[in-house]
Amino acid sequence: MNFKKELAEILFKVLEGAISLHDLELLIEKPKNQAHGDLAFPVFRLAKIKRKSPNVIAQELSEQIQSPIFEKVEVVGAYLNLFLNKKLVSEKVVNAIINEKDQFASQNIGNGGNVTIDMSSPNIAKPFSMGHLRSTVIGNAIALIMEKCGYKPIKINHLGDWGTQFGKLITAYKLWGDEEKVKENPIKELLALYIKFHEEAESSPSLEDDGRAWFKKLEDGNEEALTLWLWFRDESLKEFSKIYQLMNVEFDSYAGEAFYNDKMDRVVQLLEEKQLLVESDQAQVVELIEEELPPCLIKKSDGATLYATRDLAAALYRKENYNFAKSLYVVGHEQSLHFKQLIAVLTKMGYDWAEKMVHVPFGMMLKDGKKMSTRKGKVVLLEEVLNESIAMARHNIEEKNPNLSNKDEVAKQVGVGAVIFHDLKNNRMNDIEFSLEEMLRFEGETGPYVQYTYARACSILRKGKWEANASDYAYSTSWEKEWKVISMLMEFSHAIKRASENFDPSQVAKYVVDLAQAFNKYYAEVKVLEESEEQGARLALVYSVTVVLKEGLRLLGIQAPEEM
Repeated sequence: MNFKKELAEILFKVLEGAISLHDLELLIEKPKNQAHGDLAFPVFRLAKIKRKSPNVIAQELSEQIQSPIFEKVEVVGAYLNLFLNKKLVSEKVVNAIINEKDQFASQNIGNGGNVTIDMSSPNIAKPFSMGHLRSTVIGNAIALIMEKCGYKPIKINHLGDWGTQFGKLITAYKLWGDEEKVKENPIKELLALYIKFHEEAESSPSLEDDGRAWFKKLEDGNEEALTLWLWFRDESLKEFSKIYQLMNVEFDSYAGEAFYNDKMDRVVQLLEEKQLLVESDQAQVVELIEEELPPCLIKKSDGATLYATRDLAAALYRKENYNFAKSLYVVGHEQSLHFKQLIAVLTKMGYDWAEKMVHVPFGMMLKDGKKMSTRKGKVVLLEEVLNESIAMARHNIEEKNPNLSNKDEVAKQVGVGAVIFHDLKNNRMNDIEFSLEEMLRFEGETGPYVQYTYARACSILRKGKWEANASDYAYSTSWEKEWKVISMLMEFSHAIKRASENFDPSQVAKYVVDLAQAFNKYYAEVKVLEESEEQGARLALVYSVTVVLKEGLRLLGIQAPEEM
């Protein structure tokens, strides 16, 4: 339903190609005030081409635009304001949604190209905190949105399962660990050991050296170090899988940092062959002077590799194995410099596909205005938040709809959806203050509000005994009152396109809130269930809203219960 494109095609013919079709589509605007029409076309650019005043050109064009989709064309100064034929356009939109169902607004921008999405990436042996929520839900929503736009997403959980923190953890376990306690409650005990290490290291700095030494042993394949590391990893993955299951998030790959251990020598060799490695303070670096970036550290003085080496190996592996059209890294904004260096080094190595790599940054999850920190023990566990949210949703359902048969299932959908939506409704670059009360509000711009609107619309359809396969409705209504809802339905594809271009799921989150508000206002004004000639058409509109709300929520990774 791209009426902007239809207008561009009409203008292209009328103007006999004076401006390209692409440029015409870009010039067409959507007026902020509905009184100024549904579409507007500024004619300033034509003044030079036609050597006439903009007002005269606008007047001439208004007389030449002949199409049934426009009921009125007004000239206001140098603008053409065009009003869509509400009845005709409404029928087209509603029929398209009824026929296409959840495929409505699907696009083929990606043409089947692979998009690797590096997301979630929690650290092994640490709890899955609220701090990890953002990468997980933003990455998952981007994957679903890219798929809707014709790409094939490949979700990669690049686990933090390697690095000096494991040397520290092994040191802590050997000094203070209790095997039985760790077996009984692995994540809690390992976190306690990690926090104790940092507390003790403040007065005994030599512990840091011990931690580094144990990590070097791990890198060198020491049997004791590897056994402990594998144990930490397996226990952590069991805990993480519970949370992913709760959130309906799946991955195509769990290839974490350790996966690239045997792939880094090749990176160092390639950099040497291309004469890009130089020595600096006994370390091996790639200079990025022309790029105005600090040197990229590849190998430390003790021979241990760094994140950059590993991420270079990962980029090469992903390109060779997935041949990506885009490669996205959904990682916090504090890593921006790292990704600039990563892309710059790959470009220096002569890989033109490096320009297809995109860092998708996001703001922090704050608690009391401060960043959550695992090493200081200032952490809010995601699983606890999800379970509390589900319990509160269950309590609300018990109060409002005690006879609901599937309370537990709906409570899970609403509780989890509330947490996800609270994150995704914000522009991803904004910091978010953690607030369970804010997440679980059932009014305003919240997930439960959109879900409730969907359930309400489903209830209307049940009461009206409407069947989705019906195809012949009496469209006698003028669609004046319905027009705001129709206008919102037409916007769905544009919201999806914006979200995919900017890797910004908030575009879809804001859209479903706006559609829900428009529908609730319409339902308050119009007696949809009142028997009349128009009832069939109005129920068809309600059905269209349910299709789009459900699909919009799905693109955010949220389920839509039919009853609440």
